[in-house]
Amino acid sequence: MKGLVIKPMLVEDLEYIYEIERLSFSIPWPMEAFVRELTSNRLAHYLTVRDKDRVAAYGGMWLILDEAHITNLAVHPAYRRKGIGRMLLKGMIEYGISNGIRSFTLEVRESNHTAIKLYESAGFIKAGIRKGYYSDTSENAIIMWLEL
Repeated sequence: MKGLVIKPMLVEDLEYIYEIERLSFSIPWPMEAFVRELTSNRLAHYLTVRDKDRVAAYGGMWLILDEAHITNLAVHPAYRRKGIGRMLLKGMIEYGISNGIRSFTLEVRESNHTAIKLYESAGFIKAGIRKGYYSDTSENAIIMWLEL
């Protein structure tokens, strides 16, 4: 899609972010968690994909020494299946690399085949399982890593 740009997330974006969060996850993060991430967590780095004045997607990660832990990545339903998730993930990896990151990790629901496929297409590999990780369903999480 033309006109899409990746920009750092701002507190002013949180209305859009929370809408995407609620539409994307069965247990959305509370708004206060995003506020804390943006204002208090020095390890947290969040990016958005913007379509003019609207946030189409967002992703966050914690940069710890030379590793990044991807905390979340979500695309608004109206923007899905258009390559925006791939664009954002690539932007997050590039941002991490520019900040000295050499490896990336994340957890993803075992049933989220779309996300797993996205991460694998970026070079992530399955490295383990966190049994019963998701409190709403006790679903397992797949641990994935990307080593540069």
